[in-house]
Amino acid sequence: MQEVIGSTPIFSTKSRISGIFSFMLYTVYILYSAEKDRYYIGQTEDVNRRLNEHIVRKNLGACNWQIVYIEIFETRAEAVRRESEIKSKKRRSYIESLIPS
Repeated sequence: MQEVIGSTPIFSTKSRISGIFSFMLYTVYILYSAEKDRYYIGQTEDVNRRLNEHIVRKNLGACNWQIVYIEIFETRAEAVRRESEIKSKKRRSYIESLIPS
């Protein structure tokens, strides 16, 4: 695989690990627990691992978390910024407006 020059690739082609290109993507996610009727907002490199951690640890006293929304970013900085933006709204109606019906 060659580095893309002269265009804006969807993924960065500059990160290399042991001669293999790697594509690190960061996910902002919203979880919902019907049991507690609560939302949880976070960001991670591995959303499936984080979901399992939330379930096993019974975050906020719930173990039935489901992913209801995700956004993907190329950098952790972008993901952290978006996570903070969503959390700063502090309105359930805003969170629910993001989630597709």
